[in-house]
Amino acid sequence: MTPPAALGEARCWVLSEDKAGMVNQCLGLAEALGVEPVRKIVHARAPWRHLPPQLWFRPFAAVGPGSDPLRSPWPDLLIATGRATVALSIAIRHAGGGRTFTVQIQDPRVALGRFDLVVVPEHDRCRGDNVVVTRGALHRITRTRLDAEAARLGPVLAHLPRPLVAVLLGGSNRYYRFGPADAARLGDQLAALHREHGAGVVVTPSRRTDPQALRELAARLPPGASVIWDGSGENPYFAYLALADYLLVTCDSVSMVSEAAATGRPVYVLGLRGGGHKFRTFHRNLERAGITRPFHGRLEHWEYAPLADTASVAAEVMRRLRSRPL
Repeated sequence: MTPPAALGEARCWVLSEDKAGMVNQCLGLAEALGVEPVRKIVHARAPWRHLPPQLWFRPFAAVGPGSDPLRSPWPDLLIATGRATVALSIAIRHAGGGRTFTVQIQDPRVALGRFDLVVVPEHDRCRGDNVVVTRGALHRITRTRLDAEAARLGPVLAHLPRPLVAVLLGGSNRYYRFGPADAARLGDQLAALHREHGAGVVVTPSRRTDPQALRELAARLPPGASVIWDGSGENPYFAYLALADYLLVTCDSVSMVSEAAATGRPVYVLGLRGGGHKFRTFHRNLERAGITRPFHGRLEHWEYAPLADTASVAAEVMRRLRSRPL
């Protein structure tokens, strides 16, 4: 392993499925460590994608079409997340003769000793000597990035009235539902914020946002006082986080709520139909800590210490690397 003092020169891979929330967690940790990672996207082929990691015989054979190559020279540092990466992380560590320091984000549901470090949010029950527990998801939000994005897009959004409300939209998944009727209700609430508070509105959808739901939302927003990113050009997501006075985030994404909570701005969570135990625990923990509040159509101001999980995990990675035999 490259000595910690020269970690910026270390060969680093970030390994995940092609999902923005997963990729950003890995990239955020790599950036906090000061390394320039190589992105590796994997798609598992059948029958492996239907099997738990314990049953992945010949893991490298599981890498399907559209995946990035996984071959020597092996990385000094591997940061991975997602079910499809668990057996591959173990295989890469073995192929590298144990020299690859492996960080697995999210509960791998296999023996924890097969990784150097496991990172899980507190709403997961996974615990161990090599487990770091965070309040939320890791992310790429830093003050430097927010300031740069605010400077870049601030003039473009300067015509919008204040306070500026940024809406981070997710969509339906296996736990929650967000359809056209839900979007219409949200649009009416946002229009009311404009009437009652003079608020401007910016909206950024995700890959999971139903196009019809987005149209229903757009039809209700105040013209001239709102902007919806249409998917063309660079995503203004970081700029919206930087410039907003208030953040409204749908409850279906732990990553988006965690990113919003890294800004220090008031974060309202938009409830959706459905739910799951881990999601409910996550939201309850942040609400009890005074970080987020459920949205009931009003704007209030409060302060809290921004989430800094990514920096804390990076510090723990460095501590363990310093104590690791070279």
